Amino acid sequence: MHNPYKTREGGATVTVFAPYDCGNHCPFCINKGEYSDTTGFSEEKIIQSIRTMNEITPDCDFVFTGGEPFSHRDSLQRMLDEIPNTHRVFINTTLPVFDGQSEQDLIDFTEKNKDKITCINCSRHLVKYVEESPDELLSKLKVPTRVNCVLYKEYPTERLPEYLERWTKYNIPVQFRFDYTATTPENLYDREGDNILRDLNHIAGYTGLDGCRMRCGFHFNYEGLELTYHKTLPYSTIVETDENGKTWDILYDIIIKQNGEIRSDWDETVLDVEGYRNVVFEPYDLKILEGDLKHTAF
Repeated sequence: MHNPYKTREGGATVTVFAPYDCGNHCPFCINKGEYSDTTGFSEEKIIQSIRTMNEITPDCDFVFTGGEPFSHRDSLQRMLDEIPNTHRVFINTTLPVFDGQSEQDLIDFTEKNKDKITCINCSRHLVKYVEESPDELLSKLKVPTRVNCVLYKEYPTERLPEYLERWTKYNIPVQFRFDYTATTPENLYDREGDNILRDLNHIAGYTGLDGCRMRCGFHFNYEGLELTYHKTLPYSTIVETDENGKTWDILYDIIIKQNGEIRSDWDETVLDVEGYRNVVFEPYDLKILEGDLKHTAF
C-alpha cells in the first residue's frame, strides 16, 4: 500500500534506463549490476511506458540514462520520437565513440534533435575511468551541454584547477556530485565537514544556493565558468503529513526500468499507475535560497 500521490506542477521527472549496456566499469556506478543480465530488457515496453507517462503528465521532464543511451543511437532515436516537445529532455552520457559511431555521428544526432534535447550531461571525471572522446566534441554538439563529475572517495584535490581549465576554454558548466548514500533530510544542507564544499570554496567564488526537500545545489564561479555542487537524497519519495492530518507520498522522480516497468523510487517500489493518474499537484518547492542566481540547477 502507498499513500495518495502528490508531485510538483508538471509532474515528477521521468528517468528512463536505456535497455543496453555501456561497456564501462565506473566504480561508483550503482546501476552496473542491472546490466549483467539483459533478459527481459525491452525497448518496445519502454516506449509503452513513455507513452503512459506522457499521457498522465504531458509537461514533465524526461532523463535518459543507463547504461549508455548513445550505445545504440537508433534505439535512442525511436524512444526520443515518442516524446512530444512539451517535455524537457536530458541525456546522461559519456559520448562514446567506437567502430560504427564517429564524432560526426554524435554531432549529426544532436543537430537532428536540437529542438527536442534540452541538455546533454556528459560524464567527465577527475580520475579517468573510461575511454573518453575528445573534450572538443562537447563544444561541437548542437544542443546545450554540461559536464557531470563524480568526486569519488579520496579524490585528488590538487587536480581540480587543471580539470576546470579543460572546460573554461569551451565555457561548459560543470556539476560536481558525490556519494548520496549517507545523505539524509537532516544533513542535506550541512556545510561543516563537507570536503567538496571546502575545496570549491578554496579555488572558486561562491555565488549562491538553491534547493528543495529532495536536493540542493551550491553554486560557484571559476574564472567565469559556472560550477554547481549537487547534493540529493538517495531516494525519490518523501512522505509528509499535511496540516489536515492527511499523509502523502510526494514523488520527485519516476523511473522506467530496462524492462519497461514503472517505479516510484530508485528501489523496487512499483508505481501505482492508476493512482498516479489521480496525483495532486503542488507548486515546486525548489527555490533560490542564497545569492542572485539567474536560474536553478534543476
